[in-house]
Amino acid sequence: MCLDAGMRTTVDIPDDLFRRAKSEAALRGRKLKDLVEEGLRLLLGMPQDKTEPPPPRKLTAHDLLKDLIFDDPACPEDLATNKKYFDDFGR
Repeated sequence: MCLDAGMRTTVDIPDDLFRRAKSEAALRGRKLKDLVEEGLRLLLGMPQDKTEPPPPRKLTAHDLLKDLIFDDPACPEDLATNKKYFDDFGR
């Protein structure tokens, strides 16, 4: 059985765009070629290939330490999501 590996090609893109795309792929835990394919499919209005699992959800400090903190519904789940807690930060 022969699986279609796809067409290989060379594309010249600006260095800054390459670096951003490479970083984004790494943040999503994916390969650059997968990110390029996803972008082309979106641009051309083609259905997404669902064989690739979704990227893992990034853990926050709250996720890692929630067993150590008290459970109070009046407190925000994560202070980083509420900008008022950062109003005077660093001053």
